[in-house]
Amino acid sequence: MDTRLLDIIACPLCKGPVVHRRAEAVLVCRIDRLAYPIRDGVPIMLVEEAKPLAVDDPLLER
Repeated sequence: MDTRLLDIIACPLCKGPVVHRRAEAVLVCRIDRLAYPIRDGVPIMLVEEAKPLAVDDPLLER
């Protein structure tokens, strides 16, 4: 993903920052514990498409 896009993209639910997890092809919102998928290089920033993460999910680690 383009780093310029990562600088401006935010979680649509809380408007907070997201973290790019390249290996898993997701953008993670730590505040809402959601993982937004990236398909064909395009982030799908829809709450309905996001995967809820458990409190101890490794994707939430820094």
